[in-house]
Amino acid sequence: MWTPALSGLTVVALLSGMALTMNYPQTQRIEHKDDYFGVKVADPYRWLEDDVRQSPRVREWVDAQNKLTFDYLGSLPQRPQIKSRITELWDYDKYGTPFKRGGRYYMSIARKLENHAVIYRMDTLDGEKKVLFNPNTWSKDGTVALAGMCFTDDGKYVAYAIQDSGSDWQTWKIRDIAADKDLPDVMEHLKFTAPAWNHDSSGFYYAKYPEPDASEKFTSLNTRMKLMYHKLGTSQADDTEIFYHPEHPEWGYNAIVTDDGRYLVVTIWVTTDNKFRIMVRDLQQPDSKLTDLIDRFENNYAFVDNDGPIFYFRTDLNAPNSRMIAIDLRKPDRRHWKEIIPESADPLQDVDLVNDTFVCSYLHDVTAQFKLFTMDGKALGDIPLPGPGTASASDSRRHDTELFYQFQSMTTPPGIYRYNMKSGRSKLLIQPQIACALDEFTTEQVFYTSKDGTRIPIFLAYKKTLKRDGANPTLLYGYGGYEISVQPTFSATRMAWLEMGGIFAIANIRGGGEYGTAWHEAGKKMQKQNVFDDFIAAGEYLVARNYTSPKKLAIMGGSNGGLLVGACMTQRPDLFAAAIPEVGVMDMLRYDAFTAGRFWVDEYGSAKDSKDMFEYLKAYSPYHTLKPGTTYPATMVMTADTDDRVVPSHSFKFAAMLQSVHKGDRPVLIRIETRAGHGSGKPTSKRIEEIADIYTFLSANLGATLPKQ
Repeated sequence: MWTPALSGLTVVALLSGMALTMNYPQTQRIEHKDDYFGVKVADPYRWLEDDVRQSPRVREWVDAQNKLTFDYLGSLPQRPQIKSRITELWDYDKYGTPFKRGGRYYMSIARKLENHAVIYRMDTLDGEKKVLFNPNTWSKDGTVALAGMCFTDDGKYVAYAIQDSGSDWQTWKIRDIAADKDLPDVMEHLKFTAPAWNHDSSGFYYAKYPEPDASEKFTSLNTRMKLMYHKLGTSQADDTEIFYHPEHPEWGYNAIVTDDGRYLVVTIWVTTDNKFRIMVRDLQQPDSKLTDLIDRFENNYAFVDNDGPIFYFRTDLNAPNSRMIAIDLRKPDRRHWKEIIPESADPLQDVDLVNDTFVCSYLHDVTAQFKLFTMDGKALGDIPLPGPGTASASDSRRHDTELFYQFQSMTTPPGIYRYNMKSGRSKLLIQPQIACALDEFTTEQVFYTSKDGTRIPIFLAYKKTLKRDGANPTLLYGYGGYEISVQPTFSATRMAWLEMGGIFAIANIRGGGEYGTAWHEAGKKMQKQNVFDDFIAAGEYLVARNYTSPKKLAIMGGSNGGLLVGACMTQRPDLFAAAIPEVGVMDMLRYDAFTAGRFWVDEYGSAKDSKDMFEYLKAYSPYHTLKPGTTYPATMVMTADTDDRVVPSHSFKFAAMLQSVHKGDRPVLIRIETRAGHGSGKPTSKRIEEIADIYTFLSANLGATLPKQ
C-alpha cells in the first residue's frame, strides 16, 4: 500500500540573512521490510531502486527534485559570479604527461575550455603536433569521451575505448595511425579491461561480459567475464575464448603481453581487494595453455617486467609496505623466489623498468619520492623533485632513455618534466599558467590524533593572510578506502574557494594506501568505523585549533567518500554545517545487489555474511541511521542518472529519507546530473556547472563570498 511521506512539506531556509521557502517534492513510501537473521529492516523507498531510464515514477521524482534544487541554486545571487570565476580559472591549457610508442611521442592537451583533451602525436618531442583523437567532435553535448588507449609495439595501430554518458560500459575500436582511419573491428560489452596486443600486431587479448539485457544494462550484477582473443580483421562474434572458469563466474581477468612478446600474463581478480592469482602462457610454444603461477588470492602481485623466464613483481607478501621480487618460471616454487628490492619504511606504490633501471614510486607521509635501483636491487639514489607534493610518471619501456613525469601540489599547477636516465637530470618542459595569484596561498601538512590515538596527516591550503579565529569557511575532504592514497594535487577551480577566504583540507584517513596495506586493513570491514572516527577527529582538530567552527565547517567526498560523508553527518550532525556526499554508497545492506557492488564485499563485508556483519553494517549505513527530528547539516546529495558504478538509487533513497526526517531550516537537496556517470568522461561544461553549484551551495550555507573584482 502506498502512503505519502511528504505532502508538499514547506521549509523556510534561512541563508545569509535571506529567507527562502522550499516545498520538498512528495515522496511516496511503501511498506516493505527485509529479514536479516530474524531482524526486520524497513526499506520504504525501495521503489526508488527502479532504473530511472525505465521507470516513469522514478523519472517524475528525479525531475521534481532537480527542479527544486536548480530553482534554489538559481535564486542565490552569488552563483553568477562564482560560475564566472570558476570559468576564468579553468580557462588555461592543461597538459598530460608525454609518452613514447613505436618511435612516436604522444601527449594529451585540453585547450582552454575544451570539453575533453585532444590526443596529439609527434615524430619528435618538439615536432609538429598532429591530431590522433579529438573526442570533442564525437558528440554535441560532450558526453562521449575517450576512456583508454592501447598501442601496438610497432606503433602501427592503437585500440581505443569510447565511453558514453559516463557509463562503465565501453566500446573499443582500432585505428590505423598512419592512415588516420578506423578499421572495421569493434569490441562491445567491455568494462574493467583493456586489450593486450600480440607482439606482431595481428590481434589482441581482452576480457568481456555477456551482452546485458537492455532493461538491466545499468543495474544488473557483472558476472561471467571471459578472456578472449581477437584476430584483427575479423568479427567479434568469431573471437576465441581463451579462459573461463564456469565454477567461478565472479572471476575477472586482466591480460598483458610481455614487452618481448613471449608471454601472456593474466591477473585474476575477484573483488576490489588487491589479492590476485596469476596465470602465464608461453606464446612461443605451440598449443601452450595458461598455467598457474600464483594460485591463491592472498596477496597483491603487480607484474613489472621480465628477463626471459624471470618475472619481476611488486608484492605485499610478507611486506605491508610492498617490495619487489623475482620469480623464475623454470623454478616457480616459492622457496626459489628472490627479493630484489626489500620493503622500506615508506609504501612502495609503483615500479617501472626504464633504461634497465627500476624506477620506484614511494610515499613518505603522503608526499611523492622517486628512487632508482639497478636490476639486482642496488640503490642508485633519487630523482630530485621540486618539493613536497604529488608526482606521477608516464608508462615508459625498458629500453627508453628518458622518463616523463608530472609534479604538482595543492598550490602548484601540474608541471611536465623530462628526466634523462643517462645524465640523471630533469628538465621542466611545461608549466601551465592560470589566472590566479598563486603566491598569495600556501599549503601546510599537520598531524592530528584520532579517537584511538592513531596519528593522521592532514593537508591544508588557504590564503597566507588567513587568521585562525574560528571564522573561516572550511571544506574538509576525505576518501578512506580501497587502499587508494589521496595525495595533495592541484585544482584550478579549488582556487576560487581559497579566494573566497576558504580553507581546503584533505584528511589522509585510514582505509587508504597512504601508509601501505596495514593502513588499508585498519579501515575495512569491521574496522570501518576507524575511517569515520578519523574524519570526525579531523573536523574536531580544525575546530579546536581555531581554523574554523562547526558553523563554518563542511565535508565532501565521492563514491566511498560519499559513504564517508553520509556516515559522519549522521553520526555527528552537530559538528558540520554543510555536507556534499557525491555518488555515495548509502545503503550498506543492499549495495552488493547491483552492478559492481559485488566487487566491494572484501572492502565492506556483506549483510548476508553473518548476523555480526549485518549488525555492523546497519549501525553505520547512512540510509538506515537517519533519525526523525534531528537537525542535519545543509546537504546537497550529488549523483547522476547513468552512474552504473554506484547506482543512483543509493543517493535517491538517502535524500528521500533525509528530507523526511530532517528538522530545521537548513536545506536538504539532491542534484541529479543527466547523461553522466560516476565521474569519468564528464565534459568540462558539466564540471564547471557542478563545481559552481557546490561552491554556491557552500557559500550560501557557510557565509563565503568572492572578493570584488
